[in-house]
Amino acid sequence: MDLGLFDHLSSYRLVADGSTIYFADSITLWTSCDKRATWSSTSSLLEPRDHVQVDPGVRGGEPVIAGTRIPYDEVAALLRDGVADEDIGEFFPQVSLDAARDAYDFASYVDSYVQSPERAA
Repeated sequence: MDLGLFDHLSSYRLVADGSTIYFADSITLWTSCDKRATWSSTSSLLEPRDHVQVDPGVRGGEPVIAGTRIPYDEVAALLRDGVADEDIGEFFPQVSLDAARDAYDFASYVDSYVQSPERAA
């Protein structure tokens, strides 16, 4: 899922009006009606991928494989290190093939937000 964001994820704020959650930066409020941001109040802030979830009561809100305490980025790191997705179960028996792929996809999405040199300064 591409939200059309352009800057590092840390540069955005989430704003809620009681029924909808919005992305905001210093210039624009991106609503769920805007094609650049398609999240609604019931969608994926707590479940950024089908098999990746965020629960403040689990690992302090770090994204994990749904139904486990396994950080998504540990699974993604194995895949990046060359472990085949169908072999992830040897390292984490609770992680399905689909969950491993979702973890990798979400990690790639997060990593795609490289901070621009002008923002880093």
